[in-house]
Amino acid sequence: MKNLLLCFMVGGLMMSATIPSFRDRQKGFTRVREAYVAKEKGMVKLLGEHGLNRDSLRIYLRAFKAEKVVELWGRNLSDTTFVLLKSYPICEMSGETGPKRRVRDLQVPEGFYHITQLNPFSKYHLSMQINYPNASDSVRGVKGLLGSLIFIHGGCESSGCLAMTDDRIKELYLYCVEAYHGGQQRIEMTIYPARLSMRTLMPVW
Repeated sequence: MKNLLLCFMVGGLMMSATIPSFRDRQKGFTRVREAYVAKEKGMVKLLGEHGLNRDSLRIYLRAFKAEKVVELWGRNLSDTTFVLLKSYPICEMSGETGPKRRVRDLQVPEGFYHITQLNPFSKYHLSMQINYPNASDSVRGVKGLLGSLIFIHGGCESSGCLAMTDDRIKELYLYCVEAYHGGQQRIEMTIYPARLSMRTLMPVW
């Protein structure tokens, strides 16, 4: 019985040792591997400057449509607040200020979302999909014609997505990989029409 138990324990350890990590699985894709070669040193440096550990990294993304910027925020698992790590200009974004209400309206959604998948085979180099339509979109949008497949991706052309350029998407994608590798279950992203200031709110009033 002891020998049998020992065999199970050793077998379990061997299996756990051979299961590749999320990071390693992602590095199995050519574009992700190339992104690590190009961007990993800069990523590690930036995290170090903010006292962040890549193995316990938690991130949050925030976008402002009027300003055409995506912000990357980060914290350690043990921290309670995020710090702004970097702001990325949006290369191209179709539509105008205002939410997405139906398929083919070319609008970029506005609201509270999260990343649902990473795509290392994107037509636009690398991409991260968000959970559009969310619950609010489903209520306020055109029933049965809400659309889907909204991404943050590379390149510089958009049909309702945020196009960041191939160079910038490499960084954003890597931070997502690192966060998932460190155990983050869901990466939140908020997309605002504009920064909340007197200047941007005046047209609304």
